[in-house]
This record gives sequence, structure tokens and C-alpha cells, in this order.
Amino acid sequence: MSIQPREAIILAGGLGTRLRSAVPDLPKCMAPVKGRPFVAYVLDYLRQQHISRFIFALGYKNEAFLDFLKTACTPDAYTISVEPEPLGTGGAVQLACAEVKGNNVLVVNGDTFFRFDMDSMFTLHAQQSSACTLALKKMVHIDRYGVVETEKDTGLVTGFREKQYYETGNINGGVYLLDKDMFLQKKLPEKFSFEKDYLERFYAEKKFYGVVQNGFFIDIGIPEDYLRAQQELD
Repeated sequence: MSIQPREAIILAGGLGTRLRSAVPDLPKCMAPVKGRPFVAYVLDYLRQQHISRFIFALGYKNEAFLDFLKTACTPDAYTISVEPEPLGTGGAVQLACAEVKGNNVLVVNGDTFFRFDMDSMFTLHAQQSSACTLALKKMVHIDRYGVVETEKDTGLVTGFREKQYYETGNINGGVYLLDKDMFLQKKLPEKFSFEKDYLERFYAEKKFYGVVQNGFFIDIGIPEDYLRAQQELD
């Protein structure tokens, strides 16, 4: 029987090159929003979704996290996984999986806030024995993101469309329920992209599903949205 996860991998090792003009000296997810690091809002919401243990996948300027983590989490509630060099999103997840105690684990981007619903994601994940279940966000006038195509009735992922302008579509919200064993069985290289080299490469095996979520979404990868976060996050 599949058990709803209580662990999350938080990808927090990105270089944040596009955000350097606004936040020059910190990793993206440590960028201050109303006096708190952005990732603190992510942590608060994950706790609301009954996540109680966190694996922080760190890389760039990882020392910036250490004092924050001591105040944000109790010692038994988190651990860190530090990339020796940039491994890509997939490599970071793969390395962090060594710290995951259960089989199903939530994976989130530390520079993205998405009010997803864990219960609806897990219900589909368990019913379909999904290898990876994605939280999708319906958006209009899209140009920063690619679009994920799914079967209407089942949620089965049927394709990924490249970044370009779309009038409307469902984007990948950067929140995944991952079956750790299925993922590690692929024996992927040390460095790879989770999106390109795992999701887009293996979706034809019909083991990935997507759930459209209606909650608030913001990605602070560019200065404009970082400034918007100052107004809209609470």
C-alpha cells in the first residue's frame, strides 16, 4: 500500500543568474521577501501539507542556508545534501534521494511557491502507481514556460511542448510526487536535468501523471516576479 509522504526534497542549489541584479549575494531561494527568506514561505506551506521532514539539496553559496536552517527547523526535521559541483536538477534530486527514508517523496523548487493540494496529488499518484506525479498550473499568455499535455480523464502525461508563446496551457509547477525506487532504477548519470532527461525522456512509458491545481503560483526566477512576491506573499 502506498503511503502519503511526509518528506520533501527542496531544490535550493540554483545559481540564480537572472536574479543577480536584484539579489547579488544570495542563492535565489534565500532572497528576502518582507524580511524573511523566500524559502521560509515554501517551508510554511509544506508544513500545512503535512510534510515534517526536509532534505535541502544545496549547491551555490550553501553556507548562506546554515544559520537559517538552525532557526527554521528542529535538528531532527531536516538534513542537507550538498552538490560537490553543479549536477543539474536531476543530479541534485538523485543525490538527495540518499537521505530519503521512505519511497514516495515530494520534490519542490525552493525558488517557486505553489499552493498545491497534496491530497489530490497523492490520490492520483497512488491510484495509478505513478512514477512521478506533477502539479500543473493553468496559465494564459505563456512565454516563460513550456506546456505539459495530459489525457483529460486520467491525467496521464502525453507530451511536453517547448517554451514559446501559448495563449493558454498547463505548465509544470515544479512540484512532484516521486517514486524514489522507480526513479533510481533508471540509473541516470551523475549530472542531468530532471525535466529534460527524466520527465521528457521517459514520459512515453506512461508512468507520469499530472494534476491541475488552481492555487497561487509564483516563480522568483526573474526580477519582476521577485518584486511581485514582495506584494503578494503573506
